[in-house]
This record gives sequence, C-alpha cells and structure tokens, in this order.
Amino acid sequence: MNQVMKSDAASLPDIVEQFLDSVWMERGLSENTLAAYRSDLKKFINWLSGDSNTATSEQLITAERQQVENYLSDLNKREISASSRARLLSTLRLFYAHLLREKHITVDPVALIDAPKLGRALPKSLTEGDVEALLMAPDTSTLLGLRDRVLFEVLYATGLRVSELVGLLLTQVNLQQGVIRVIGKGNKERLVPLGEEAINWLEKYLSNTRTDLLNGQVSDALFVTRRGAAMTRQAFWYLIKRYALQAEIASTISPHTLRHAFATHLLNHGADLRVVQMLLGHSDLSTTQIYTHVAKARLKSLHSQYHPRS
Repeated sequence: MNQVMKSDAASLPDIVEQFLDSVWMERGLSENTLAAYRSDLKKFINWLSGDSNTATSEQLITAERQQVENYLSDLNKREISASSRARLLSTLRLFYAHLLREKHITVDPVALIDAPKLGRALPKSLTEGDVEALLMAPDTSTLLGLRDRVLFEVLYATGLRVSELVGLLLTQVNLQQGVIRVIGKGNKERLVPLGEEAINWLEKYLSNTRTDLLNGQVSDALFVTRRGAAMTRQAFWYLIKRYALQAEIASTISPHTLRHAFATHLLNHGADLRVVQMLLGHSDLSTTQIYTHVAKARLKSLHSQYHPRS
C-alpha cells in the first residue's frame, strides 16, 4: 500500500481501508485521488458519529438513504459548494458500490440519490498579453530564473498538468523530434509537441543550467532544484504566484491557469477541438468542450469592446 493510504490508517474503520486498498489496486489511482477519497469518507464518518471521529464499520454498513440525504442537506446548509457536495457523493457512490459487490450490504443507500445540479463554471484563463508578461518575468541571467522561464515555456507550449510537468524525466524529452512523452492520468501515455520556442529554451537549460544546479548531484528529473531534487507541485505553485505578482497580472493565477490558456488560445487561433483533447490528455471530448465556451466568451467580449454598434 502506498504512503497516502498508510497514513492516519488508525482513524478509519477497517472496511474503509479495504475499499481504499481495492480502488488503489484495481484502478491505479494517483496519491492525490486516494487522499481525496480518504478525506471525503472521513467527513462522512465524522458526521455519522457526531464529529467524534469514532464511527464504526457497522454504522457505515447500516447507513440508510435518508442518512446520506440528511448529510448532503446539512452540507448545503453549511454553504458547502455544489461541486464539493457532488464530489463527496461520488466518493460515497464508489464506496457503497464496493460494499455491495463484496456483499457487505444488500441495498445501496446512495444509488437513487441525485447529484447536486452544477452550473457550468468556465475555467479561468489568461490573455496572450498576460502569458507573455509571465514568461518574461523570470531573470534568465540567473540559474533559477532561466529554469523558471523554461518551466513556464514548456507548460504553456504543451498544456501539461502541473503534476505531469514537474514529474518529467530526462528520458521523456526528445528535442530532436520536438516532442515529450507524457504519462498522464490512469498511466495513459501521449506524445505532445513542444514547439520551436520551448525547444530553444530547453536546449539552453540542458546545455549548462541543469548541470550547474545539480552541482555534481545525480537526478533523472528534468526540472531540478539546487538540492538535486525534482521540482514539487507546491514549489511550482509558489513560483507562478510570485512571478504573476511580479508581472502585475491582475487575475488570480495558478499552474492550471496556464493549461487553460494553452487550450483557449489554441481554439482562438482555429485549432480543432479533438486535437486539443488529445494534447490535453482528456479521455472524454465533453471535458474539452468547455474551452469552446471560454473562446466564445472571449469573442463576445472583444465584439462588445470594439464593435461600434455593440
């Protein structure tokens, strides 16, 4: 069992640990996903036990539909967002479906409960000018500044998830062919083109900067720190926040914002939706379609701003 599942195991009933073991082995889920399942189930356990964190396997097995509905209603009263409630319900669906398969229960208490209705929230993106300002923010005359510029260039050129970006190994990069081999969700592999600008910056980084940062240390990671370790998601989150402030970007920004900008700008310039789907590593086209709404919203905004009769 991986580290996420081992941690804090004593606080969860055995039946929950068996479920987490099962989904980890069957689906090959990421540590972040497993941690989310653990957190969601702990919240339900706390609610069942009156926040005493002592719910038993028996309480979970005998939980009825009305209890689950009351739990969701209580979350709504506490102004927990519809998306968070939907995610919690999704975790409970998986959990009780597992109990049904394992014959711990004969009736699934969650099966007939409707998920909260979600509005179609558009992902936050950046203008092309904002992206340019962010790319220019690092001081490339320094080792760390050049590395940070390359991180941003690669992220914007490829639309990778931040975990995919910081997890890149040297062996996944082929500058001669101009592609990177990405291992995405569910261990699915895809090839993503880098583009000329990102290739140029990567060549600069790999020629001297990476070696100088390692200072004699050995690492398989593409992007490294002065300690010789791979860049972490948290460290990259702080980097992009700091540079966004330096670049005076007004909108809230996160590593995922550059992924959104990648997809939106491609569509704005005429890219095919299915091509964007493949580049992003989306298994379902409907996930990618939300970016068409972003592109349309941008066009409407431009029309409203510049058309004399708008």
